[in-house]
Amino acid sequence: MMKRRTFGLGALATLAVAGCSSKFRTYNGPEVTSIVLNKGARRLYLLHGNEVLKSYKVALGFAPVGPKRVRGDGKTPEGTYVIDRRNPNSDFHLSVGISYPNRRDIELARAMGMDPGGDIFIHGQPNPGVKKGKGPDWTAGCIAVKNREIEEIYAMVRLGTPITIRA
Repeated sequence: MMKRRTFGLGALATLAVAGCSSKFRTYNGPEVTSIVLNKGARRLYLLHGNEVLKSYKVALGFAPVGPKRVRGDGKTPEGTYVIDRRNPNSDFHLSVGISYPNRRDIELARAMGMDPGGDIFIHGQPNPGVKKGKGPDWTAGCIAVKNREIEEIYAMVRLGTPITIRA
């Protein structure tokens, strides 16, 4: 009787673990050579050369029209940056960092006597206990996608990948 029970519990544990999925995926397809965000269309594109590998609908900063100039303005930056960090422990499922602010962004903000801000990411949805902004564009200036989509992006995009953010 004990052997049968032990086997049953072991089988249940194996099934439970097999049913769990990791947020960390693997990707073996063509290299993502650039990323383009069209803010007006609310679309993010992962490209290999001129070929679109993936396209995603996004949410932006809570005041998305116009380029980001200062901390707290709710705008998503415009310009060319690079993916410069990865955060597996993000408050928003997973995230990849964008190199905002660049030298020009810093100079523009300083000319106004302001801080340009920072911590701009492509990220998933908020983890439990993290407050989400209101409305269709709800981030503080980041680019938000669904959790399964940031899992793809996180697997596909490498550090140093250029990202162009257009109005």
